[in-house]
Order: sequence, then C-alpha cells, then structure tokens
Amino acid sequence: MLLLALAGKPNCGKSTFFKSLTLANVEIANYPFTTIDANKGVAYVRSPCPCKELGLENCTSCVDGVRFIPVELLDVAGLVPDAHLGRGLGNQFLDNLREADGIIQVVDASGSTDAEGNPVDIGTRDPREDVEFLRYEFAMWMAGIVDKHLAKLVRQAQGKDQVLIDLLGGALAGLRINAIQIREAVNETGINLAKATPEDIEKMCEVLLRVSKPMIIAANKADQASDANLAALKELGAVPTIAAGELALKSAAQAKILRYLPGDGTFVPVEGAKLSAPQLKALTMIAENMKKFGGTGVQEALNNLVFEEIGMIVVYPVEDDNKCCNAKGVVLPDAFLMPKGSTPKDLAYRVHTDIGNGFLYAVDARTKMRIKDSTELKSGDVIRIVSTAK
Repeated sequence: MLLLALAGKPNCGKSTFFKSLTLANVEIANYPFTTIDANKGVAYVRSPCPCKELGLENCTSCVDGVRFIPVELLDVAGLVPDAHLGRGLGNQFLDNLREADGIIQVVDASGSTDAEGNPVDIGTRDPREDVEFLRYEFAMWMAGIVDKHLAKLVRQAQGKDQVLIDLLGGALAGLRINAIQIREAVNETGINLAKATPEDIEKMCEVLLRVSKPMIIAANKADQASDANLAALKELGAVPTIAAGELALKSAAQAKILRYLPGDGTFVPVEGAKLSAPQLKALTMIAENMKKFGGTGVQEALNNLVFEEIGMIVVYPVEDDNKCCNAKGVVLPDAFLMPKGSTPKDLAYRVHTDIGNGFLYAVDARTKMRIKDSTELKSGDVIRIVSTAK
C-alpha cells in the first residue's frame, strides 16, 4: 500500500488533519509535541468509479459513483529547528519519514504558532518560513547520511561514475531513493560526486529530496488565515485546508446527522436529524468556509499528492470483461493504484506473482479488444488479465 506522511512543525494541526482523513483516535491539543510516537492509519483517495460510464448496476464497491482507494498514512512528531542535529524529536521525526512515498506538509497558514509550535497571536508568523524550514531540515539530514557513506563508496567505485551512483543508491535504499533519482540530482546540480564538498552534497540533497519525496503543502487553518498569507502560500502550490471542519463533517456523517462524502463541496443535513443550536452554528460556519474555498481542501490535498505529485492512476482488474466482475459476480471488486506508465503485465504482477509469471495477454473491457503487454494503462481502465495461472 502507498505510504504517505504528514509532516510539519509541532501544533500546526497535523493530528487534526490525520484524524480528519482516518477518523483514528489520536490526541489533539494546543501545545507542542502532542504527537510523541508516530500514528499510523488508513486514508482514502477519491476517484470516479467507471460503473456509471459503463452502465453497470449493483456496484457495491463505490458510493454514488465515487470510489475510495486506501493508502497508508503516517502522522509523525513535529519538527523543530536543527532537527537534523537531533534537537527535539528530530531524529525520530526524520527516521519516520524515510520510507514515505510522498509527504503532505501541514503548515499553519494563520501564522498563530512560532517556529517551535508555541501559540502566538494570529498573523505573527510568516507561514512561508515553515515551508522552507521543513525542506531544509530534511535535506540536511539526508546530506548527513550521504556524507557518512560517500568516502568509502568513492574508494569502492575506483573512479567509475555510474558505479559510485549505484553504490550510493544501495546505501540510500532505506530512504526509498534509487540510483536513477541520484543521477537526476547529480545532473541537475552539475557536481562531481566523487569530489563533492559538503556544500555540493547539500545542493544535491535538496534536489534529491524533491525528486524522491514528492510533497504538497496543506495551508491549514485557512479559515483563520489572512488573504495575504493564503495568496503567498498558493504561489508555492499550497492547497488551503480546514482540517477541523473536515473532521467535524466526517464525524457528523458517521453519526448520520448529515450526508457528506469526503471531497464534496457541500453537505446536506439528514432529514429528521436533531441538531442543537451550537451544532447548527458550527455547521453554518463550515458551510460558509466551504463556499469560500470550494470545500475543506483536505481530500483535495491528499488527491493532489497521490495523482499529481506522485503520479498514480487507478486501474480495475476483472475476471469477466463482459460483466466487469470477478468469479463471484462482484462488479469492479478491486481498484489498484498504479504508477503512470504501468502496463497490463505490471497489473498482472500486482494482482499476484503467479498471474504475472503466467501472463498471456490482456483485454480492455471497454473495447473488448486484446491489448499488448507493453500498452500504457490509463486511469479508469478496466482490464481482464489472461494467464496460465489459476
């Protein structure tokens, strides 16, 4: 399962963001280091289900034509200045992030917490400083790891550039970094890796962080943020988010007080539901903010990371391409997140190693035509795999 992480300084709303995506029972409080140990849960990216387009009935795997596909989500301890030197919970924070496929950087857009995560007056802190700060700490931590291994690897490579890059890829495999990404970072910075100075390594790691750990900024507490702060963060590609509002809506939907699908721009109270005056006031305020921002932004941030930054597609394997179902008659039973560029053979291996090993051909359920094993799949494809394996 795809592993994503929530990162940011203490008290920026990460735990609320995490709970709003997973409905997990985590501690939420207005002070630094509420999260001491990493919380892990399951969140869901949102995608249109092909059932309506294909005229399929009785699709029980989606909700009103919307498919939710699981991803693993990690909420780690907050980051403070000099975390890469071990300050605060820095080493733990950075180690928790090393296996992440992508990162949602939660930023306090309201500017109501200082660099350490302590509460200050709204607007006191420029949230752009928090954006750069996380990237700097992570890149410096990564540079420390490279520096630790590089001298030994240079000797082993014996002057062969590609061998050195391959060796470094092996040393950084625990961070989910490979030789292709290292080559990209070396080429972009133009450094001589075998003779790299500490400054060269830092430059390379800044690029390496970008290519190996796709990130998106969640400008959280957007309902309390100034227009200037939001505009500045949007220039950095940030998505305005209101995690507290998303959590309230999901909790109310779970309690059957209202109808709301994560990612919707509106919600509807359930007929006959009894709402107290404080509940009505809170929902009215949430509705006004959703109208302003087009929603709470939480699902949008998650989707953008998975589909835009990481570059995943959704593919539906079936056993019967006429009814688009499995052997038990379940319509569109599975939805797999696959990297862009994946082929039918990649999908076969994703279903099961034996299916991949025995792969013969694939059928596009829309056209009923055979497709080559090298065909590039598209998001929303419904595919039948024909294999010698049962």
